[in-house]
Amino acid sequence: MDWIQGMQNAINYMELHLLEPFNFDEIAKAAGSSTFHFMRMFNMLTGFTVGEYIRNRRLTLAGQELSLSDAKVVDIAFKYGYETHESFTKAFRQFHGISPSAARKPEANLKSIGKLSIQVTLKGDKTLNYKLIEKEAFTVVGKKTPVTCVNGENFKIVADFCRQCDEDGICDLLEGLCTDEMGVMGICGTMKNDAFDYYMAVTYQGGKIPEGMETLEIPKSTWAVFESVGPIPEAIQDVWKRIFSEWFPSNQYEHAVGPEIEVYEKGDMSKPDYKSYVWIPVTRKVQ
Repeated sequence: MDWIQGMQNAINYMELHLLEPFNFDEIAKAAGSSTFHFMRMFNMLTGFTVGEYIRNRRLTLAGQELSLSDAKVVDIAFKYGYETHESFTKAFRQFHGISPSAARKPEANLKSIGKLSIQVTLKGDKTLNYKLIEKEAFTVVGKKTPVTCVNGENFKIVADFCRQCDEDGICDLLEGLCTDEMGVMGICGTMKNDAFDYYMAVTYQGGKIPEGMETLEIPKSTWAVFESVGPIPEAIQDVWKRIFSEWFPSNQYEHAVGPEIEVYEKGDMSKPDYKSYVWIPVTRKVQ
């Protein structure tokens, strides 16, 4: 299935089932994609997680209904998926900036998120360097933290976690454990709903696992490896966005189920010529 049509099919599916409990697997199925790949692609292309998009669309429609009807607030809350008046009021205020009751006043200012429409903008002003690598399964050991993608928090949480690991000496400890060419890695575990675990790790060669750390199995994969040049985290975050907005849509590969990896070279991460790499497991698209 064409990726543009697949993404639009998923959006159409969400709109048709907007008032029902959402099922991430069924939404991804409408896109002809794995759940993990679809959710990562959707987030990178739109700036929303799937859950955020659905919540924002529901709150948009709830605001319109409040301003145009006499329906009870509690009935509208239930209609748009909120179990209590309180939870609806909190979410409504966070999104619209006013309470549900205030939305009924003349000239109330309401926010609106419209139905998304996927379009492609061709770009060629910057080169995205990559190579394909076959790698056998391996195990890593390191420290992890839970990460949420809600409101784009993943970028801040990961950056703060990496900074804290550096300040706490975790990175130095990991470098001391490292005995192969991979070096220190940042690993995004498989996404579940709007969250995943992020690891700062190195290849595990056996022996005692340091206190506060744990292991993770990385399956045998074909990896697309992308080069990032520039200070962390800005440069590598830009590469991530370009992979999902430019490379995947125009390539014969799609995301395979499995962790994603960032590999960091030794050196000053703030320098303009600092190199790091993004490793993404891929598989050929089914024709």
